[in-house]
Amino acid sequence: MSYIISTAYLAVLLSAVFVILRWSNVRCCGQTPVGTFTFVALLFTAGLDMGLVMLPLTEFPAYAADDAYRFTNPLAIEFGMWGPLVWMMYFLSAFYFVVLEPRLQIFEIPIVRWVYNLTVIATCAFTCYLFLTALPSYIGDISATAQWGIVVCVIAMSVYSSGNLNFMKWLAVTSTWMFVILAIVAVLAAAYYYSAVGLGGLASNLGLLSDYFANLQHFVSPITAYHEFYLFWWFSWSIMIGQFVSMFVGGLRTWRLAVAMILLPSIPLAVWFAVLYIYFEQQITIPAWLNWFMVTVGIVFVVNSLDSLIRLYGLNLGWTKTRLGSAYYPLHFFLQLALVMAYQFTPFKIEWVGVVVIGLYAAVYALMLRHHALVRAAVTEARSSAETVVPAVSR
Repeated sequence: MSYIISTAYLAVLLSAVFVILRWSNVRCCGQTPVGTFTFVALLFTAGLDMGLVMLPLTEFPAYAADDAYRFTNPLAIEFGMWGPLVWMMYFLSAFYFVVLEPRLQIFEIPIVRWVYNLTVIATCAFTCYLFLTALPSYIGDISATAQWGIVVCVIAMSVYSSGNLNFMKWLAVTSTWMFVILAIVAVLAAAYYYSAVGLGGLASNLGLLSDYFANLQHFVSPITAYHEFYLFWWFSWSIMIGQFVSMFVGGLRTWRLAVAMILLPSIPLAVWFAVLYIYFEQQITIPAWLNWFMVTVGIVFVVNSLDSLIRLYGLNLGWTKTRLGSAYYPLHFFLQLALVMAYQFTPFKIEWVGVVVIGLYAAVYALMLRHHALVRAAVTEARSSAETVVPAVSR
């Protein structure tokens, strides 16, 4: 499995670099273009879940204690688990769906379409399952009944949001600002109230992140079994997140799309992890009021992740609110609830989904090589329409 994930990950990263260098000035415009801030907010909230908000506090000690991670500091390791290389996969798939898929239509082939959308459904449910299993770590002494009650509410809210695009956009932007406020409050509390490190402590931690780039080669293949799990998890997300956000690209050239999808999401990630690292270094216990703030933001992030994936496979399979009417809500609700229970009570694993997605990548690469003339035509068409396409939205 390690060989499979290493080969696939390296192939995708090299492909992303090729696209940025070779087709840097190709204009990319989705079906429903939005402003860059809204686009990044949709990407950031769809591509992340509650683990971003809470998980690093449990992972820092593990990274500090494991000899396999001794080549750098725990903060750089955490950033590597979530950082720029991961977002390069999302960028590559978004570019594909904006520029190449309209001409190639590989994902319209029935077997590809069904296999792909089954992976979307399964990954969507896994996100909710992780939320379910992690809740006791975030909310102490929570009962099993309360856990399932919160999960049911999250699924219901996600299904509602998936059927209302304007609400989905509003929720993504709102949760992004909530995350920014959370980071500011958390760093001020840690730097001035619960310790005396000041903002210099945050700056010092941000400096530690440079070690990630100095050790970049370590992150292109699994460091440990836990890192391997992360890579399979991100692979299971990569195509679907790329397709989802491709709908909202606002006429950006390829290199600008790369900046928006790789650099911009990595900045708040870096700041947030640096904030949490203060709590780890200073051994500060998260106060109840801050913990509930983090839980609230995390729950909204889970809703953002689920609603984007539900909307995506719903559109792909024709299971839309327009077509199904009132049946839309119970269909998606009970489908997701059933799959969460399958993850809970069966041996089903996200690694299996990741392997299937890697197989989809292999199929796409093979068909692109077979129809390389169509690939060239798609890129040429995108270049030639650069002057006539609607300008990028600047809001």
